[in-house]
Amino acid sequence: MVKFSKELEAQLIPEWKDAFVNYWQLKKHVKKIKVARKPKHAPDSNCDFGISVFDPICRVVNQITSRFHSGGDEEAPEIIQVKRKFREGKDGEEEEIYETELAHLFSEEDEVKVFFETLDDELNKVNQFYETKETEFLERGEILNKQLQILLDLKRVLSDRRRKNLAANTGSGFLSHTSSSFGRNSDFLESQSEYCDSPKDLQTEDDVIAALEKNGINFINSATTTRAKTKKGKPKMALRIDIPATTPSRTIAAVTSMLWEDLVNNSSTKEFGSSTGEFINRKKIQYAEKMIRGAFVELYRGLGLLKTYSTLNMVAFIKILKKFDKVSNQQASASYLKVVKRSHFVSSDKVLRLMDEVESLFTQHFANSDRKKAMKFLRPQHHKDSHMLTFFVGLFTGSFITLFSVYVILTHLSRTFSPGIEAAYKETVYPIFSTFALLSLHMFMYGCNLFMWKSTRINCNFIFEFKSSTALNYRDAFLICTFLMTAVVGVMVIHLILLSKGFSPLQVNMIPGILLLCFVVLLVCPLKILYRPTRYSFIRVIRNIVCSPFYKVLMVDFFMADQLTSQIPLLRHMESAACYFLAGSFKTHNYGTCKSGKLYMEFAYVISFAPYYWRAMQCARRWFDENNTDHLANLGKYVSAMVAAGARLTYARQQSELWMAIVLVTSLVATVYQLYWDFVKDWGLLNPKSKNPWLRDDLILKNKSIYYISIALNFVLRVAWVETVMRFSAGKFEKRLLEFFLASLEVIRRGHWNFYRLENEHLNNVGKFRAVKTVPLPFSDG
Repeated sequence: MVKFSKELEAQLIPEWKDAFVNYWQLKKHVKKIKVARKPKHAPDSNCDFGISVFDPICRVVNQITSRFHSGGDEEAPEIIQVKRKFREGKDGEEEEIYETELAHLFSEEDEVKVFFETLDDELNKVNQFYETKETEFLERGEILNKQLQILLDLKRVLSDRRRKNLAANTGSGFLSHTSSSFGRNSDFLESQSEYCDSPKDLQTEDDVIAALEKNGINFINSATTTRAKTKKGKPKMALRIDIPATTPSRTIAAVTSMLWEDLVNNSSTKEFGSSTGEFINRKKIQYAEKMIRGAFVELYRGLGLLKTYSTLNMVAFIKILKKFDKVSNQQASASYLKVVKRSHFVSSDKVLRLMDEVESLFTQHFANSDRKKAMKFLRPQHHKDSHMLTFFVGLFTGSFITLFSVYVILTHLSRTFSPGIEAAYKETVYPIFSTFALLSLHMFMYGCNLFMWKSTRINCNFIFEFKSSTALNYRDAFLICTFLMTAVVGVMVIHLILLSKGFSPLQVNMIPGILLLCFVVLLVCPLKILYRPTRYSFIRVIRNIVCSPFYKVLMVDFFMADQLTSQIPLLRHMESAACYFLAGSFKTHNYGTCKSGKLYMEFAYVISFAPYYWRAMQCARRWFDENNTDHLANLGKYVSAMVAAGARLTYARQQSELWMAIVLVTSLVATVYQLYWDFVKDWGLLNPKSKNPWLRDDLILKNKSIYYISIALNFVLRVAWVETVMRFSAGKFEKRLLEFFLASLEVIRRGHWNFYRLENEHLNNVGKFRAVKTVPLPFSDG
């Protein structure tokens, strides 16, 4: 049977861990009581059997005897009394607290006093947190109700306009059906009278607009706040969302405002019935509907978490009080549990009622009254692990090891790396296979990250805003990695066999290019196979990175951009492969065309700068959105990295003492900058005032020495650039092998960095109790 402490640790909400009952601390107090009471239990004179199996019988006999001497008709006195008091809270409002007064039986035992004082503190903490979150979710529910009401009214306005325009254009009484069920539902409108007075009476456009203005939606023209007139004298309206531009999300607010600017404006023009007008209005309505739907899903998820919070804490109180009763040989739990059951976090049913209301509204308005469909949104099924995944991971791992062993033997027998054929093989095969190897290594490190994040209960799906139903787990990552490497090594073996059989190099050297093309096609394949949601999410993230700073920067965007800064060798290999196959070198076998070409050499700077540039533009966009100067400092880090990378490229072609000095200075500055940012900003370590020396106050890993080792390892891997200025004397193959080894070390360093970066982000969420994301809403509350 699993202990409750382990069940609690496995089921509690990581971001709210500090708000849960500190069950482990209370257990320590119970143990102290047990230790303190042991010497006081001397053998009883009425039943002296010593220490034996008859002790429980002796206790029962003693209790019956004590009741007989005290006159069995009298009720036993209360052992504890829990009193409810009120005190002034942080916001000046009164808050309810509980204090326990002990009877004379326990009043002289300090351990018992400390236990009940701690228990009171935990009960008060749970109550206050629950009330805070409950109020927050109730307010969010009211806002969403109002947002939904506004959406319904706007849909009805547009539907009425469409019918009027169609009737005017055709000259008949024909009326088109409404575009959705929102305009037909009168029951919901009747229930929302607090937001809109008598919706059934709002038959005209002016009535609806007046109701919306009453709800805080401002109808203004771009020049004045009154209605403008079109050239034909018809009233022209512009719906604008009035959101203060000084908030951190001012850019989103401005874009949203522009998005809704011409919502009603287009519907009043003569061309409203055209396909363009209908498309624009329908698109905006659907966009607002999608935002509100997402907000309802997050609200429901938050309510479910709060319900779980209440249940787990209630069970924790029951368990710890039972332990206390067992140690003290008294029935103190009954009195205290009555108070716990009457406390707000147990007795309040507002969360359950709001959950029922959200289910009803969501089913009615976002699922066409199909409850099963609504529950798929509100309660998405988690990704179920399959034993087949583990089987295929093992199968591909064994296949990879076998094929790689065969490849090594074949290269030795065919003398592939002999001076005569080394150049051809190095220029045609090495870039593409190195690309796949680095990509597979990065995927393997990501799988290790997923495994560690799951083991330490770091909610990476919430941080990255991934859907739990489609997000990869560590088995999926390992499967992709092993499958990729098995396919690549298998193709390498086939390539060598064909070469040894005397096939034309022109035909054989096309095999690596075909392999690369196959994986590109697989990446963009529209069929619902091979992790399509993950593949398309990856493409969207890459698009957001390349188009920086024109897209709002999310956590997953700049996290992926950081990964690209560690994969510059991979991008350089892709450049070599593209030059070889696209420039026609594979036909002429003139391998020097790319290496000595001016365009190729200049493009190498672009490839080396691009990841740092994208990351710098993301920092600039985040500074613009959030007005936080830390992002400007972070931008400077990537600029220094660009300068250092450019200096190293130039030194590789012009090996002079001057350029060597420039490389040393720029690389040293960039490395110090990067190390400071890694340890202090990204990892949150090196805090001299921390209770954990030179780390941080909160640590997820229990062994502190791991953090010190990680700091040293990150430092060593960060200075691997020293190899570029040491001029090792080695052959071409050895140099290529050394380059690949250093590139692999950088990928390993990035995977190692990833864990602590997300650990720090998770702890920031825990410190602010962020377990549910806040979805932006399309309409502002005036």
